[in-house]
Amino acid sequence: MRTLGLAAGLALLTFTLPVSAQDAVPSHPALTDSFYFGLGAFVPKTSTSAQVDSSTLGAGANIDFERAFGMETQKTVPDAFARWRFSDRWRVEAEYFDLNRNGDKVLTQDITWNGVTYTANTEVVSKFNFNDVRASVGYSLFKRKDKEIGVAFGFHIATYNVGVSAAGKGNDTEKILAPLPVFSAYGQFALTDEWAVGGRLDRFSMSYDKYDGNITSMGVDLNYQPFRHMGFGLAYRSLFITFKYAGPGYNATFNQTFQGPLLYLNGSF
Repeated sequence: MRTLGLAAGLALLTFTLPVSAQDAVPSHPALTDSFYFGLGAFVPKTSTSAQVDSSTLGAGANIDFERAFGMETQKTVPDAFARWRFSDRWRVEAEYFDLNRNGDKVLTQDITWNGVTYTANTEVVSKFNFNDVRASVGYSLFKRKDKEIGVAFGFHIATYNVGVSAAGKGNDTEKILAPLPVFSAYGQFALTDEWAVGGRLDRFSMSYDKYDGNITSMGVDLNYQPFRHMGFGLAYRSLFITFKYAGPGYNATFNQTFQGPLLYLNGSF
């Protein structure tokens, strides 16, 4: 009888003991799956100023593209991202978005661009196409099942295609490819098995060959993944770029900011 009583007591104790702290730790796929990717709609508010100075024709005006040429200040564009954890602490990730804008406006004042003066009351057609590819390799200095903090090194590869044209003035177009290295810090935290938050900060300032500039980028994500391999997210992205190019025949300066929400669908496995 004593043996039966002891066994019953142990059984009761087993069922009434609290779940261990380890079992209570959230397990979110964003922190545990090897592959994580997403596709969404980015709605940035954009501010752009640019100046092109010709060594033969002289200095041009610093132009606010949105105001001077009637370009959209806010537009919905696609955004795609992916992450691969190839070991417990190491990861590779990339993100891409593309913003193409055009303007068609009758000028209210004289504007000089790359040595060509467009006088007031002239109809000017313009374009400012931009895309950014962000790629990095990161290492988590602190890593647990439900949280991680790490650092990364990578590049923002920015591509510009800028043009201004008017009747009798021709079409002046400049294309620039700028690979901008960045150092990053990131963190991710699982709130529950379905909810997780994450953040990232990129920073760069450097002069290289004909290029000089700085870049600051920030991303904050709130992810809800109710299904094992699929979820939804709300994020915020910002990108601040100052870029200068000194090449044969001309110098160019671009100042640009992108800030806005990102809605996305994500998958992981």
